[in-house]
Order: sequence, then structure tokens, then C-alpha cells
Amino acid sequence: MNRSPSRNLHRSLLCAAAVLIAAPFAQADESTMPVAIHGEMVYPVSGPPISGGLVLVRDGKITYVGPTEDMVYTMDHRVIRAKVVTPGLIDARATVGLSGLLNQPHDQDMLEKSAPLQPELRAIDAYNPRDPLVAYVRSYGITTVHTGHAPGMLVSGQTMVVKTLGGTADGDTLKPAAMTAVSLGSAGTTDQAGKSPGTRAKAMAMLRAELLKAQEYARKLALPDETKRPARDLRQETMLRALDGTQPLLITAHRQQDIMSALRLAAEFNLSIVLDGCSDAPLVLDEIKAAGFPVVLHPTMARSFGDMENLSMETATRLRTAGISFAIQSGYESYVPKTRVVLFEAGVAAGKGLGFESALAAVTLNAARIIGVDDRIGSLEVGKDADLALYDGDPFEYTTRCVAVFINGREFPGEHHTP
Repeated sequence: MNRSPSRNLHRSLLCAAAVLIAAPFAQADESTMPVAIHGEMVYPVSGPPISGGLVLVRDGKITYVGPTEDMVYTMDHRVIRAKVVTPGLIDARATVGLSGLLNQPHDQDMLEKSAPLQPELRAIDAYNPRDPLVAYVRSYGITTVHTGHAPGMLVSGQTMVVKTLGGTADGDTLKPAAMTAVSLGSAGTTDQAGKSPGTRAKAMAMLRAELLKAQEYARKLALPDETKRPARDLRQETMLRALDGTQPLLITAHRQQDIMSALRLAAEFNLSIVLDGCSDAPLVLDEIKAAGFPVVLHPTMARSFGDMENLSMETATRLRTAGISFAIQSGYESYVPKTRVVLFEAGVAAGKGLGFESALAAVTLNAARIIGVDDRIGSLEVGKDADLALYDGDPFEYTTRCVAVFINGREFPGEHHTP
């Protein structure tokens, strides 16, 4: 059948335009291309789940979250499909990057035992983004960790919030100095070669004395005569940030008396604190609730011994019922200094009464709020960092695989095997 010249010309122009449009994208680096991620179920966490959802990513940020039928995207988007799409998971308390895969002295920087009080130690100075454990947890969908010095000394150092990009410590870090790690109970009173503290009372006295020194340091810094101001003191500068609330104390406390000591300390010095561990939380729920401080709960599957003998897999559910803000962590165990996977910890909590959505929030948005980065991560919202985890089924089902991970819009492989 003959076509008119004008019709043939119009067809030729359309074909030429298509070639011109498609050519640049064929050569584009996939890591910089905008992405359209389709999920049979998309969980923004900040809003209700979306069946048949779509997340659009451009320049490392989320540009759309919603039903697929409500948005048409341009041809330059790379298209990816998954059963389930969630925000990138957040480990609210870890030592990954300081406690290394090899479990040898040269890659174990999570605990300095030379003195009981060392708030001046910075996690960022020891963090190794290239340690295989960083990539390992990332492969399960964990895109951010709040990591740093482990429990084990009265004040073991400062924590950091870092993305699991595997680049450089400076380039991957969201918060270089997030909190100051304090340990009460057995972890903070272990007598190291005759050093204090040896008892709970001594530990609290030393901690209070250090905060009083910081108050005096602040007073001297404010003197009008510069010649009378003290020299820089890294320890006191750190404790000052605890006093003014810009760098909260992360207080590991499992026994109920240690939890109460932490609350008493916060009240005395008007501190901002985060409770860590809290095996005995069900015994003092009312007191924790009244104080208003969040909890980074012990790993769901942690072993119950010593100060943690009263822990329970149902404690997360009890915190939720009480209306206490909490997140779930991978934590640290000195006898096996590798790492737990917070995805599995949340999965067990989900099965022990917490439920899917609350468990997901405990390792995404709730965790982001507690560690102070919810303006950038923790939920799928327009304008936030494009940190996502893609799964081929229910993320908390053990046989489900994480098929892809996005951090700042950059794709990383998920796990390549079925556990």
C-alpha cells in the first residue's frame, strides 16, 4: 500500500528522534542513571504499604513513591522489579567496621582497655569501610550502621553513623560523632588489672565526677579574660557535648538497677541519653516511659546470661505496647567479635509478637529517629536519600533473598545464595 510523502517524512522524523533520544542512554553509566523500581509491595514505613508500588530515583534521591498507575516516567530510567521494596535497613547499635572479619588483634579496634574513661576516642579514626563485614551486612539490605566503640569500659568512646558504601570513612559518614558510649553494670565495672571501677557505685561516682569536671571546664571557657581560659581538652570537649545535648550518651544498661542509675544520672545533669540493651526493661517500663528516653534494644536472639539473664524475645513487643520508642540492634559479643545481622533479629521479633510493620520500623524509621538521621534516611519519601532494599519475598522470612541494595541511588548486589 502506498503512503503519502508527508506521512513517510513524519515517520522518518520520528525514527530519527527515537535514535537520538536512545543513543545517549545506551552509553550511560548505570550507576548514574535514574531508576524506576517496581515492587509488588512497597513499604514506605512513613505511610501505608503500597500494592503495586513504584519508587523513582534520580541523582541519588527519591523523586516519587506511590502507585505505579499514578506516575509515568521517562525513557531514561532503568527499570528494576522486585517482590518487596523497603527502605534501606539501619542497624541502631553495632561495632561493624571496628570489629573486623578476621577476629585478630590487628582488626579489633572496638574496645581500648587501657583506661576506664576514654570519651575522646573517635570511631571514625578506626572505622574500616573496606572490611568484608561491611559488604556482608549490606548484602542483606543494611545500608546504614550506627557503629563504634563496644560496651566493656565505663566510657569506651564515641560512635558514628555511616553508610555501608565501602568507600572511605569520611566519604561514607553521615555523623562522625553521634553518641558517647557508656557502660553500666558488669560491662562497666570489670576490673582491668586493678583499675577502677570495681563496683557499680564506684562507676557512677566516676561518671558523675567527670561530668562535674566538664561543667567546670565550660565555666572557665566562658571567662572574659582569654588568658585564664583552659587549653583544649579532648575529653572535656566530648563530655561538654553530652551536657549540652548535642552528643547524647548511649548508656548500656541491662539490669533494672543500672537502668535506673542511667535515668537518675540524666535527671541530675539534664542529659539527653539513649538506653542501650535494657534486658530488664519490662521491670521498669513505667520509669522508662516517664523519662521519655528511647531504647536501642538488645539483639532479639542474644544469649541470656549475666546481666542479660532476664532478656526476652518478647521485650520489643512490650516496649511497643508501652509506647516507648525503640530500635533493634545487632550489638556486640566479645566472645565472637563478628557481627549479627539486624534483619534476622528484627525477623524473630516480628514472629514473637511484634508483627511485620513494627519490626520493619524498628530497623528503619524508628532507628533513624533515635540516631538523629531521619531527615535523610529511614523511610521512602520524596527528597530523602535513595537507600532501598529489594527482596524476592517477605524480608523476615529466612529463605527470602535480598536481590539488590541501593545506597544514594547506587546499586549494590544482594546476597547470592539462599541461607
